[in-house]
Amino acid sequence: MRKKNRRQVFENVEVVDAGAKGKTIGKAPDGRVIFLTNTVPGDVVDVQTTKKRKSYFEGVATNFHTLSDKRVEPECQHFGVCGGCKWQDMGYEHQLFYKQKEVENNLRRIGHLELPEVTPILGSKEQYFYRNKMEFSFSDSRWLTLEELQSDTIFENKNALGFHIPGMWDKILHIEKCHLQADPSNAIRNEIKEFSEKNGLTFFNPRNQHGLLRTLMIRTSSTGEIMILIQFFEDDKTKRELLLNHVAETFKNITSLQYVVNQKQNDTIYDQDIICFKGRDHIFEQMEGLQFKINAKSFYQTNSDQAYELYKVTRDFAELSKDDLVYDLYTGTGTIAQFIARDVKKVVGIEAVPEAIIDAKENAKRNNIENTDFFVGDMKNVFNEEFITTNGHPDVIITDPPRDGMHKDVVQQILNISPKKIVYVSCNSATQARDLELMDADYVVKKVQPVDMFPQTHHVENVVLLEKR
Repeated sequence: MRKKNRRQVFENVEVVDAGAKGKTIGKAPDGRVIFLTNTVPGDVVDVQTTKKRKSYFEGVATNFHTLSDKRVEPECQHFGVCGGCKWQDMGYEHQLFYKQKEVENNLRRIGHLELPEVTPILGSKEQYFYRNKMEFSFSDSRWLTLEELQSDTIFENKNALGFHIPGMWDKILHIEKCHLQADPSNAIRNEIKEFSEKNGLTFFNPRNQHGLLRTLMIRTSSTGEIMILIQFFEDDKTKRELLLNHVAETFKNITSLQYVVNQKQNDTIYDQDIICFKGRDHIFEQMEGLQFKINAKSFYQTNSDQAYELYKVTRDFAELSKDDLVYDLYTGTGTIAQFIARDVKKVVGIEAVPEAIIDAKENAKRNNIENTDFFVGDMKNVFNEEFITTNGHPDVIITDPPRDGMHKDVVQQILNISPKKIVYVSCNSATQARDLELMDADYVVKKVQPVDMFPQTHHVENVVLLEKR
């Protein structure tokens, strides 16, 4: 071990595990953990530390002595700079192993739960080109890679259309080809950039807040429909329509072409008026004969094929009957509620986003589903004794909260209601484990099923069945 610029260098460190947020784990000579960003379990490396904490280090591998047999060649030319698919250099079977391990560790170590045998993780049939929604940002001062900076080349064109560099709100990496969304996504994005440059359309500068083009969203569906939403910063009708007409003419199979003029400091669109330029203002997703209307602001699981598998697991775990009253907490656009409606007496959905509830009601009507009710409001406020008295005592509760998990008041209300079964769907097994620990005195974990929605990343969904003790 030696010191260098107040940072430490550790030699011949074996990478022994994968940790949270896609990082891997090595051990320093004193036994402290080193969280690494550019290694695979099984590598033996020299490490330059970047941060020192009381119980751990953060660092990067600077020299590789041994390459892990778990390694594969990354598919994407942008791997290592773009932060989107951090596990592309690890074989998919090993990705699944570490995702399952993380779920089990979180449930045991954070939740202190006794677990049944955990069902093997449900892998994704498609390991690339699986996302149905992608968002890209324009920039007039693109991120230059280390190789570009070290070259003698003078880069006159610094326009970019791509992704934010991790942790840098104003730095955009230009993307030539993304492996997350199927064609024609790459063709659409590259054509928009090329046409805009040829015609002098300016790209956004987030620091100085100027430029015409701000963001691009592309949504696709399993039915083959395509939505494009271009966000403009400057309100220039002539230039805007020049681009939109070109996109409509070049990609005639677009279902929905929309735009928004957003001159706020941030580029969120949820408080903006979205204008339909051509086609419908929505596309349709389909699942088991059900149709779901998706507009520009709608939430829908971004991996359509695996969403179907996730919902089937949820339905199977619940073992529903025709006499059951089911509450679907954090219902979103009511996808799970409608997916199970045919098997039960009634489903009551609750969601905080008003637009999502409007979509849920429209979708239920479109699907001729009459045994669902949807309510909007903050879960910890709406989901109270009066609500239960009015809408009935649920036999089964399905809950699919955001990454932060459930508010403790919501957990307590579930315990007060004391349904016979709870199915907890989570995109964050750490907060799921925290919530489950609060219910452990009254409920036993009967089934656990991890589901991989996002290959090439560390993210994993998990479904848990709880039954009354």
